[in-house]
Amino acid sequence: MLYDFELAGRRVRLWQRRGESYGHVLMKALGYAMFARAYPHLEIELPVGLRYKPDLVSLNGAEGGRPRAGARFRFWGECGMVSMRKVAWLLKHGDTERLVLFKIGCGVRAYARELRDSVEPRYRGDGRLTLVNFAADIAERAAERRVAEVPQSWYELVEI
Repeated sequence: MLYDFELAGRRVRLWQRRGESYGHVLMKALGYAMFARAYPHLEIELPVGLRYKPDLVSLNGAEGGRPRAGARFRFWGECGMVSMRKVAWLLKHGDTERLVLFKIGCGVRAYARELRDSVEPRYRGDGRLTLVNFAADIAERAAERRVAEVPQSWYELVEI
């Protein structure tokens, strides 16, 4: 199924693939709306030639100016279920400056503790790993699919 969104002033069309939930599509859309201004060349599901394909990504150098920290990716977003192994691999080998995990209605404290226990501090320091937990009723809040900015009341943000 194809969904049309108006996100951060841009029209974005997202396909819901077989086996993919609407919640997953919505997290990609809302993640895009949250970070598109900070990362103007943010892409959704862009293949990058690694063992994992990001739900959201911004390539370093695409933003113009000098690359920061030498990382290949300025931003990498993962939505929904993500294994601790994948998170650790992305932070250790994924060459990304910032990794943001998007969830809906998850137990933030337990999940954050699991992330801290699974990923060495040297790979998650300096704001490199962030968890965005959307409210359980986020589908109703974003039902119009027009989101100029994601209000802070729609999510909880945790720096890991």
